[in-house]
Amino acid sequence: MDFHRFLKYWLPVILVMLFIFYMSTGTFSSTNTALIIEPLLRFLVPSISEQTVNVIHRIIRKCGHLAEYFFLGTLLFRAFRGGSRESRVWQWILGSGVVVVLYAISDEFHQSFEITRTASSIDVAIDTVGGMVAQIVCAVLHYRGLKQGVPD
Repeated sequence: MDFHRFLKYWLPVILVMLFIFYMSTGTFSSTNTALIIEPLLRFLVPSISEQTVNVIHRIIRKCGHLAEYFFLGTLLFRAFRGGSRESRVWQWILGSGVVVVLYAISDEFHQSFEITRTASSIDVAIDTVGGMVAQIVCAVLHYRGLKQGVPD
């Protein structure tokens, strides 16, 4: 693989992985994100209960997991495809899926060393769902492009 091809396809994957790693630090602990989300929710809905704030905060954080790993899964599909004109979708999905799961596990392992974070198998599952939904979307778009004769 030449350097230009690496930069085009794999550098974005590495950058997103670094972003996810950073998001797993204490800087983005639940306590710290609450400092932003709670006042915002109370500004938007002054009568909101503490319980509702906590539920919405948790949902926002879990949606962050989905979004991060959806984006990672999309970039992985693209990187494994590498601009190929061949249709090896199952290979691209398998490669992407394996990397998503392994990275999700390693991310939670990393969080287990952060004082203000905890490792969670539920988060691994949420991350995996985000990455797998990305694979479905990428495969559908790839097949639609083939049917319409449009290179993707």
